[in-house]
Amino acid sequence: MKTQPVKLFITEDGSHSLQVPELDETYHSSHGAIQESQHVFIKNGLAHWLLKNKKKELNIFEVGLGTGLNTLLTELKAKELDVKVNYQGIELYPLTNDIFSQLNYAKQLDSEQLTFEQLHTSKWEEQVEILSNFSLHKTKDSFKDFEATFTYDLIYFDAFAPSKQPEMWEYEIIEKCYNMLNPNGIFVTYSAKGQLKRDLKQVGFSVESLPGPPGKFEMVRATRNVK
Repeated sequence: MKTQPVKLFITEDGSHSLQVPELDETYHSSHGAIQESQHVFIKNGLAHWLLKNKKKELNIFEVGLGTGLNTLLTELKAKELDVKVNYQGIELYPLTNDIFSQLNYAKQLDSEQLTFEQLHTSKWEEQVEILSNFSLHKTKDSFKDFEATFTYDLIYFDAFAPSKQPEMWEYEIIEKCYNMLNPNGIFVTYSAKGQLKRDLKQVGFSVESLPGPPGKFEMVRATRNVK
């Protein structure tokens, strides 16, 4: 059966997202792609980690590079705060040029379209210096099969929803994330499912339920405790 192409649509804050017909799922909230990513991953992930740790360099891992929005927002925040970010992400189904070139994130964020597209066109399976304070290493693989060779300070967990992609939210996946994090490392995600919170606690995380972005009541942040 021929797969249907992803469909571009505009969310309520004016930024684009994509719909996946096979999964009946979208890459972001229809209430606003940029505001969702800013709230979940930048405000409650990156900015929180920097506030707590007072360091000028960190390693970030993203599960689900997707549209590249989280990557772009992180690059812009790193530049704003003058911190160095070593960013690694995994994506089994990268977007094609005809899709990512249409996304309006750079325009919405007053950034350069060329910089955004460089995040997509940079080489896979190697570390690429995008800016002097931002390097990107993209891996084309499933997270289940991925074997980490580094440890990270922050994990952006941005897989499709548990109802659409349940295999990405199994206990073994959560345990893998825990083992990839440094002490005081943070796992952050838009989901606030009860089973997710129970699994995070069982693995060893300290779990916080936080106010969600527009259209969502809660989100989750979990911290790997220092033993």
